[in-house]
Amino acid sequence: MCLAIPGKVISIGTENALRIGRVQFGGITQPVSLDFVPEVVVGDYVMVHVGFAISQVNAEEAELTYIALEQMGLLQGELPSGEEAEETEERL
Repeated sequence: MCLAIPGKVISIGTENALRIGRVQFGGITQPVSLDFVPEVVVGDYVMVHVGFAISQVNAEEAELTYIALEQMGLLQGELPSGEEAEETEERL
């Protein structure tokens, strides 16, 4: 199943000529490619699939989607644990 998870962009930078944002999903922060959503700025919400922000959403839609995914148990296994998130961050 393909699953996009909503998150909040908390910072934006570049790495190897790619636009990378730090996106917060609940209590986890992950690096995410923002190349598909060039209009996004810090504070915006995005839908993320396999490390790429694929669309921008408003805060209400992001919250409702996150709650629905959580209630259905679909977030389990989709977001890395804190340790896995740190390993991912170190690789970038």
